[in-house]
Amino acid sequence: MTVFHRHPRLRLAALLSAPLLWLVVAYLGALAVLLVSAFWTVNGFTGEVVREFTLANFRTIVTEEVYRNVALRSLGVAASVTVICAVLALPMAFFMAKVASPRSRHWLVIAILTPLWASYLVKAYAWRVLLANDGPIDWLFLGHGPGYGLTATIIVLSYLWLPYMILPIYAGLERMPTSLLEASGDLGARPGRTFRTVVLPLIVPSLFAGSIFTFSLSLGDYITVQIVGGKTQLLGNLVYANIGAANNLPFAAAIATIPVLVMVIYLVAVRRSGALEEL
Repeated sequence: MTVFHRHPRLRLAALLSAPLLWLVVAYLGALAVLLVSAFWTVNGFTGEVVREFTLANFRTIVTEEVYRNVALRSLGVAASVTVICAVLALPMAFFMAKVASPRSRHWLVIAILTPLWASYLVKAYAWRVLLANDGPIDWLFLGHGPGYGLTATIIVLSYLWLPYMILPIYAGLERMPTSLLEASGDLGARPGRTFRTVVLPLIVPSLFAGSIFTFSLSLGDYITVQIVGGKTQLLGNLVYANIGAANNLPFAAAIATIPVLVMVIYLVAVRRSGALEEL
């Protein structure tokens, strides 16, 4: 114990060794295996994995139109969910941070967090009931509800990930001095201009921080698509199908590298905005 007391860096290294080892083995190790196996193939006759380096899986993904369409559809769904969550989260977070009283503010935060305590499957199947033919939403729209499909998938994913967008924006707005809003009003700016020129530039990092959650979670999701997506296919469904029925683990790994690569590019792009510091 005396050695650790005399050498703070050694003490810090000892404290961090266990979590760092877990990170390297469980996360980075699994990711490395995923990337390596993406360059393998499966013997079409025996079904055995052929551990020889090849670009055949990626060539198939690039050349086959069906896989390109699924990848683009997945990106479109993730982007749509992110935009919808941002549009809904901004006024809610602003009301919580700048309009609501300090006492009610805590209750509003609890109300935002409460859906996260419920089971993912329970919420997804509840939306399946709501979106069913002759269900409540179909009745509300006089028989013209969205039903199951791509639109239903976007609606449910937006509901599921909305709290992950509200909380970073709320945190960013709460740190913003109220005096800036008062000064803008004193100078004659209308509320819309104050929002565009004062509020929005200051919470861009918070918006990007929330988008990291909503975009990545939507990009890799497959359970919601299976429950309310109908015949819709996204990247997560292709990965699941190739792991299960097709028993083609290398091709599933190759498909799984697409969202990983997209998120790496996205994180690098938003890093300069300060979004990572908001997480």
